[in-house]
Amino acid sequence: MKSNVILLFGIFILMASCEKNEPITISPEDYHASVDKVTEVMVHDIFSPPVASRIYAYPNIAAYEILALKDNRYNSLAGQVSELTPIPQPPGPVNINTELAALVAHIDVSRRLIFSEDKIKAFRDSLYDIWQNQNPKVFEASRDYGLQVAEHIAAWMDGDNYKQTRTMPKFTVDSEDPSRWQPTPPAYMNGIEPHWNKIRPFVIDSASQFRPTPPPPFSMEEGSDFYKEVKEVYDISKEITAKGDESEEVAIAQFWDCNPYVSVTRGHLMFATKKITPGAHWIGITKIASRKTNADFAETVHAYTKTSIAIADAFISCWDEKYRSNLIRPETLINVHIDDSWEPVLQTPPFPEYTSGHSVVSGAAATALTEIFGDNFAFDDDTEVAYGLPVRSFNSFKEAADEAAISRMYGGIHYRAAVEVGVKQGRDLGKFVVNNLKMKNEKQVTSN
Repeated sequence: MKSNVILLFGIFILMASCEKNEPITISPEDYHASVDKVTEVMVHDIFSPPVASRIYAYPNIAAYEILALKDNRYNSLAGQVSELTPIPQPPGPVNINTELAALVAHIDVSRRLIFSEDKIKAFRDSLYDIWQNQNPKVFEASRDYGLQVAEHIAAWMDGDNYKQTRTMPKFTVDSEDPSRWQPTPPAYMNGIEPHWNKIRPFVIDSASQFRPTPPPPFSMEEGSDFYKEVKEVYDISKEITAKGDESEEVAIAQFWDCNPYVSVTRGHLMFATKKITPGAHWIGITKIASRKTNADFAETVHAYTKTSIAIADAFISCWDEKYRSNLIRPETLINVHIDDSWEPVLQTPPFPEYTSGHSVVSGAAATALTEIFGDNFAFDDDTEVAYGLPVRSFNSFKEAADEAAISRMYGGIHYRAAVEVGVKQGRDLGKFVVNNLKMKNEKQVTSN
């Protein structure tokens, strides 16, 4: 009997010793993969640019807040970002892998924000299986904590008025006023997200804080400032398209198109070609910069978080102006007053013209990225390779933002004022975000 007890005890010890206890290493590439998966699903689900910006911001904040608890280089965003309260502390003496918990939180908050949850779950489960096999105790404790933080962020997220805007009235077109926006071909879609200015901002005080100067007064009289802007769009379009395949301006327009609503008609069928949004393009640039600098896991999450917050607030600011000025697009006016057969290089997106969303968002994102990685940060932008477009190279984020802005004139979808005023609006907003988000622990930075 005694020998049996000893034998059983020995078997138990042997089984316990065989339990896997490998360290779980989470790399910056794991975080890039998670962000890329979210982008992939958003392209599949066809989210509007403003909504996509929200989908990037919350998961990054969830991951960042976990890292800020343990990494003394960074400060919590609680009390800095609107209505965010401190996340729960990790439980007792349990060994938490902070990076793993942060990645779990990123994935879980992302899952709540997209339609095709099954795609995110499949990605998540493949990682869970790996981590479970490496070290079940650390994995389960870290997973549970990451999910607890995700719940906290989700509760905060639910207070941003997004759900309420889903039931607000559709945008009403004023067909009696010739200056007001009209739906454009080929799909003649309703104006998207007319109530986006009611979404709770992250850092800016209100949607109207960076209200730009108004566009030139509407007038189609030859010689008026507004008519000159309309004619300029037409003239530039004719000039650059005459160059054919040699046109650098057309290549620039196509590179920065980033329109998830492009409709293609074949026979009696109309369908959408799926592309990333302008915010997604700048999230891709964030990945490029993080990789180029060999940023560690926390530095990578910091870069994504700051940039995505700037992008999200930029969309709130821009959409506030779009539906205030409610300005008609060049395509509509050129077809009526100048050339009824003219088509822009790019398909006109379904919302009012002023200010240019690409310009505002690019100005804000570039300002955030410059603060993180520095001026004159040269990079090769391969974000659009997946969509059949070549790599473009830039000497700085500012240069890239300027090109993104002017691309909208080359594309025939914006007037000059929307581009120039828009990029200033974005840069001013970006500076405000950078100056008011104290994410880096300055004492720690100085001591290092």
